[in-house]
Amino acid sequence: MHKFYNIQADKKLIVGVGSALVDILAYEDEDFLNKTGAAKGGMTYVKKEFIEQTLEISSKQPTTAPGGSACNTVVGVGKLGGSARFIGKCGNGKLGKFIENDLKRHNVEPVLFRSNSPTGRVLSIITPDAQRSMFTFLGASADMLPQDISEDCFEGAAIVHIEGYLLFNSDLILKVLKTAKTSGALISLDLPSYNVVKESRELLRHIVETFVDIFMANEDEARAYTGQADEARAVNALAEKVDIAVLKIGERGSLIAHNNEILPIRPQGSGQAIDTTGAGDLWAAGFLYGLVNGLPLEKCGALGSACGYEVCQVIGADISEAGWERIRKLL
Repeated sequence: MHKFYNIQADKKLIVGVGSALVDILAYEDEDFLNKTGAAKGGMTYVKKEFIEQTLEISSKQPTTAPGGSACNTVVGVGKLGGSARFIGKCGNGKLGKFIENDLKRHNVEPVLFRSNSPTGRVLSIITPDAQRSMFTFLGASADMLPQDISEDCFEGAAIVHIEGYLLFNSDLILKVLKTAKTSGALISLDLPSYNVVKESRELLRHIVETFVDIFMANEDEARAYTGQADEARAVNALAEKVDIAVLKIGERGSLIAHNNEILPIRPQGSGQAIDTTGAGDLWAAGFLYGLVNGLPLEKCGALGSACGYEVCQVIGADISEAGWERIRKLL
């Protein structure tokens, strides 16, 4: 059994840092997606008006839920019974309060800075193949400033989990990384969508080499970062500068690289995916929860895989209570 021993035994808190957003989930066909000009499976930054105009021509009523990659992850940690905190920035209106109340409901401590800008939102267009293509209006989340981040944000943290989408603000992500590292926490980085990785590769390499302990990516993101299509080569390339690297390969499971070994993690469950929104985020929730609780890497991976599977059985990133009960049985 492989165990990761670099976490202080008296620390269990996982802190997520990222964009405080509201997810708008729309089921549409391929023709609708093509009309939007989306990069399928990718993420495009847009103005609020683009999302509003796209929703006007949508054929179905969308659903809404609090979202954002790191936010989804720490909510998952909270649902597992872990200690979790989320740091982000949102607006002063109803959507900002919606996010705050939802975090508290899921046992996550909210550290939400406020802005006069509207709360950010993501329109996720979900096609029949369960792929989601995202349009993101950052709104208030883009107003988070380096000076908002203090050592208090990371007090007591075992792991600080940072979503790669913070790369849109290099000064901010560097302040987060430096302050979190000073606190003694391990740094976990989950890569953003492949098109963002391509645009930010130079900054990413500096961040990974200097700060990151745990590095996560899916196949497209890993290929964009490493240039490797072969899975074993890709996960080894991800692991070159970090302690643990994870390659998430969807319905085929995942690969974890640590100490020059690759651990294959089998998928949990065999049902057809309904929606892949939050799959990687919830995988990270299970995996990081396992790490701070001293589970072997194989068990951490299995727990991550179970969370990733269950979230694909629902619309959005909110796993059903029956799904959480199945996940807890693994513990």
